[in-house]
Amino acid sequence: MAPEILYEDDDILAVNKPAGLVVHSDGRTKEPSVSSWFVEKYPESKDVGEPLGNIERSGVVHRIDRETSGVLLLAKTKEGHACLKEQFQNHEIDKIYHAFLYGNLKEDHGSINLPIGKSNSDFRKRSAERGAKGDKKEALTYYRVLARGDGWTFIEAKPKTGRTHQIRVHFKALHHPVVSDKLYASKKESLLGFDRLALHAKEITFTDTKGQKHIVVAPYPKDFEQALTNTKIGV
Repeated sequence: MAPEILYEDDDILAVNKPAGLVVHSDGRTKEPSVSSWFVEKYPESKDVGEPLGNIERSGVVHRIDRETSGVLLLAKTKEGHACLKEQFQNHEIDKIYHAFLYGNLKEDHGSINLPIGKSNSDFRKRSAERGAKGDKKEALTYYRVLARGDGWTFIEAKPKTGRTHQIRVHFKALHHPVVSDKLYASKKESLLGFDRLALHAKEITFTDTKGQKHIVVAPYPKDFEQALTNTKIGV
């Protein structure tokens, strides 16, 4: 379950996070996390990051969901953390996700511009649909279809904002949730052999502390490779 290092310099680290591994502890349960792995590998960077209450988040600048695989940036120094944090706040970091969706998405490409609030049915959920409650935050996702099949669509998504569960919530609002999403599509049967969320953070573009731009690509995990092989998708 250890992350694979994809890029490293003196200030910044990019890793390929395996599905099932949390980015940091929730403060209630003890389990392996990207942050605990980071501290063990880089003990000198233990104090880099911003705690969330009593939860230490060493190295963490942004998160991806537990069941999402793919590229994640970490900060080894306070300079690296400040550099990445500013880029995230200014929406200057480009992220690309690949996902299998249920059903046949109507448009070949488009954008989803729907604010996201909290679900009124489950405290774990967010919602971009009627009835969402609380402070609704602006959220924008661009997408294009890469392939279609019997009961599924394979897409590339580019979120321009970084809301919790953004891609999952936006495609749920279009009635095409991500395959095997046990939170937002719990009544649907899984497809294509996935027993976890069929969402992979494929690529990220950022600028390092010296002003150099980098594009880091995370290889597909085995379940994505198998699904792509079985569906004969050339990506």
